[in-house]
Amino acid sequence: MKIAIVGTGYVGLVSGACFADMGNDVWCVDTNEKKIQMLKEGGIPIYEPGLEEIVQRNVAAERLRFTTSIEEALKTAHICFIAVGTPMGEDGSADLHYVLEVAKNIGRYMVRHMYVVDKSTVPVGTAKKVRSAIQAELDARGSDLDFNVISNPEFLKEGTAVNDCLMPDRVVVGVESERADKKMRELYAPFLRSTENLIMMDIASAEMTKYTANSMLATKISFMNEIANICELVGADVNKVRLGIGSDRRIGYHFIYAGCGYGGSCFPKDVQALIKTSKNNGYTPRILTAVEDVNADQKKVISKKVVARYGEDLKGKTFAAWGLAFKPDTDDMRCSAAIVIIDELTKRGAKIHAYDPKAEREARECYLKGNENVEYFDGKYDALKDCDALLLITEWKEFRSPDFDRMIENLRAPVIFDGRNQYNAEEMKEYGIEYHQIGVGKNAVEWSE
Repeated sequence: MKIAIVGTGYVGLVSGACFADMGNDVWCVDTNEKKIQMLKEGGIPIYEPGLEEIVQRNVAAERLRFTTSIEEALKTAHICFIAVGTPMGEDGSADLHYVLEVAKNIGRYMVRHMYVVDKSTVPVGTAKKVRSAIQAELDARGSDLDFNVISNPEFLKEGTAVNDCLMPDRVVVGVESERADKKMRELYAPFLRSTENLIMMDIASAEMTKYTANSMLATKISFMNEIANICELVGADVNKVRLGIGSDRRIGYHFIYAGCGYGGSCFPKDVQALIKTSKNNGYTPRILTAVEDVNADQKKVISKKVVARYGEDLKGKTFAAWGLAFKPDTDDMRCSAAIVIIDELTKRGAKIHAYDPKAEREARECYLKGNENVEYFDGKYDALKDCDALLLITEWKEFRSPDFDRMIENLRAPVIFDGRNQYNAEEMKEYGIEYHQIGVGKNAVEWSE
């Protein structure tokens, strides 16, 4: 098939590369000239395991091409995916500006029947707006070309996006005609040879499915963080509670780890957007509102523990921060807990020694830009030197089994604030490390000064 994908972020670039890997001819389109030039030269603008290899392989095979011109891409394309961002607006709603601009350009430049697929995360009703935008441009041209609008929400996880795309556990598609149904079944057949997880539905339900999935996962995280806060007050250990409830098959172990809050480009934005959609339709979603509030508070848990230990005035204190990305195996810092934690500590006078395997550039150039109290290091142990404590924020694999003797040697004092409950409390006690976890009360682990 001949495919155009507008947007070369995590969704668009990964999807385009994977479609090309299945033998399709794919044009990836983006208005960012710098990004397109980088891709043409063999560079990858984002960090995603396995992505560089699959992109280079399909570029070499001439199945994957890059352009800033949607007109060029639509000269040959039969299917056009919209995979641009839908950032959070000031009122919490999804900003559809980029989506509708792409829709207008499709209407301006399409030269044949077109299958227009919404891959961006969009609220219910977006397909109708996309249809209207395309039709308005066709009418202005005096064109009688026909098209189908389709909803195909993505479920890629940053860090495993390539594998998720090539071997999806399900593909959700919303259609409005048999013609569109047939085309999407044909497109996804190579990805689903060993499964029957192509779920066809109406467009509104497909649009709703994405928001519901992310909101459900966000709810599990915030619920467990709420339980963690209660555990600290009553002297229980949330790690043991997790084991106790996760063994119930109705609950399971996924997304019930306590921590310092969720981030990323999806959960915060999508929960907000669903809240806004609900309110626009006359309903106040009390659970989703609580999910958001709990998560906002949870991002301050580590800084509150630090303040409780050292006091409000942190001048003269230096803390090592292991992890800046919102999750491991990505350089994405959008809504990362690290941003909040570092801001809370540096505004009290603390200095931060930061280390992240992939997200340093994002921190320097964007999310922590201008914060003169943050110094960056190339190695995790180097970041510990002359620090009063370690803050473990992102659970990268290289942090799981560190050399604790070396850590103790580099730190001014053997103190760890663990935002992801990575280590064993009893082992930390044997090392003589003062260990602060999320959701573990004083009765569970006692420390004496």
